[in-house]
Amino acid sequence: MRFLSRSDRKKTAGDSENYATRANANSSYESVITLQSRLIPGVAFAIHRISFGRRMELSRRAREISRKAEFLEAGNQLQEKIEAGLLVQEVDAMYLTWGLVSISGLLIDGEPATAVNLLERGPDELTKEIVEAIKEQCGLSEAERKN
Repeated sequence: MRFLSRSDRKKTAGDSENYATRANANSSYESVITLQSRLIPGVAFAIHRISFGRRMELSRRAREISRKAEFLEAGNQLQEKIEAGLLVQEVDAMYLTWGLVSISGLLIDGEPATAVNLLERGPDELTKEIVEAIKEQCGLSEAERKN
């Protein structure tokens, strides 16, 4: 069996140019994306784009919380259901602190908005919007984003 290699094909005009040089000259990647809030006019938020390393970091953070939540959701007692709901909220808070870079156009109690004060005292609907955007950047399905 013969495999194709660069030496097996005809040379074209662009072959003499190094691929890495072309990519560096023409490509740019921003690791942060800025979005306008759909819910609060004038508010924008910047979130991290997913990368291989950031996905691993997120997976490590979420693994233990998710295991507990699944275990508790399987239970029949009311207390277990309440604990499972709390853990789901903790996962969302983890996504927010992991993925949110900055918020502009919003003061919370006179202070610039951050992930911490957004969680503690900010508008719930904006918090949910940002968490959804972060999960979308992670490539989660609609069902996974609802959790």
